[in-house]
Amino acid sequence: MNPPAPESFLTLQEIVAAARRNLAPGPWAYLVGGTETETTLRRNRQALDSIAFRPRVLNDVSQVDARASFLGHAVRLPVMLAPVGGMESFVAGAAADAARGAAQFGIAQMLSSVCQPGLEATAAAADTLRVFQLYVRGDDAWVDHWVRRARAHGFKAFCLTVDSAFYSRRERDIAGRFAKPWRPADAAGVGYQAALSWATVKRLKRSCDLPLILKGIATAEDAEIAVQHGVEVIYVSNHGGRQLDHGLGSAALLPEILAAVGGRAEVWVDGGFMRGSDVVKAIALGAKTVGIGRLACLGLAAAGVGGLVRTLELIEEEVRICLGLLGVTSMAQLTPRHVTAAAPVFEASALSAFPLLDRYDDGADTPNR
Repeated sequence: MNPPAPESFLTLQEIVAAARRNLAPGPWAYLVGGTETETTLRRNRQALDSIAFRPRVLNDVSQVDARASFLGHAVRLPVMLAPVGGMESFVAGAAADAARGAAQFGIAQMLSSVCQPGLEATAAAADTLRVFQLYVRGDDAWVDHWVRRARAHGFKAFCLTVDSAFYSRRERDIAGRFAKPWRPADAAGVGYQAALSWATVKRLKRSCDLPLILKGIATAEDAEIAVQHGVEVIYVSNHGGRQLDHGLGSAALLPEILAAVGGRAEVWVDGGFMRGSDVVKAIALGAKTVGIGRLACLGLAAAGVGGLVRTLELIEEEVRICLGLLGVTSMAQLTPRHVTAAAPVFEASALSAFPLLDRYDDGADTPNR
């Protein structure tokens, strides 16, 4: 049977269902799972579901523009492809296909250092607005080598991951005996990641001439220290619920971190963002860019590059409708007054943003709905 044409997908739910059908149990569990009890993963979604909208009416919204800027470059949405290690588990073209989809649609890609086909080949795959994210597996000279490679291949910023001092116990993967293909090569240098400190950040700010991003900031205290070190982007993230269990959801962390930063750096966020309305909520709170990881992988798993582009088109449609119904015509008009706290309606899970998945179920087990 031929796979469906990407344009035949009319909802994000259909894309998620197609990805589920296409993926083997191991990669599927890796994609939708988190660490230990998966509490942090669920709180990511719960935090977003705990935000409601306050729409304004009788404004002319006949022309709605969802465009934004990313490190000074125009983008079609305030969204980027978040870094996902081992993307080759979901689609043969891995990060290169993600680059092609990002370029075709018109948003940025953040490439993970543990994703194939690697820095150079991914950069060559498409003329993409791109930034690079590093897991540290070597000494200072090793890190500087990655910085030089990123700069030489057109990456606009350099991201240091700071929430991964230890590799977590992801019991959904363990239970399924899913062996991640990058782990053997990655294991040798993990001690370097555990040894990171603010001295590392200080040294990088002196030696790296690219804007510096710290990914994994989860408190106002660390956001303040990062700004004091001259970090240009505070990336609020809990690794999609894959690292520390029993953390707060990323959207719940945004207000305190934005207050601590006080406009001295950009604030980006990821963690459970699955819908256009989720993106609007983050921008209304004050975030500059929203990272999508799982959702991008679901699009790729559903139908390759075309599936990713179609996913982004549907997010854009949801964003535009949401903006118009809120009574604004652009992202710049959003303020915290457009949102308020509310009790969630659904029990939160990795895929609870898609309540109609049962409609597309072919009888296969679909965990974490």
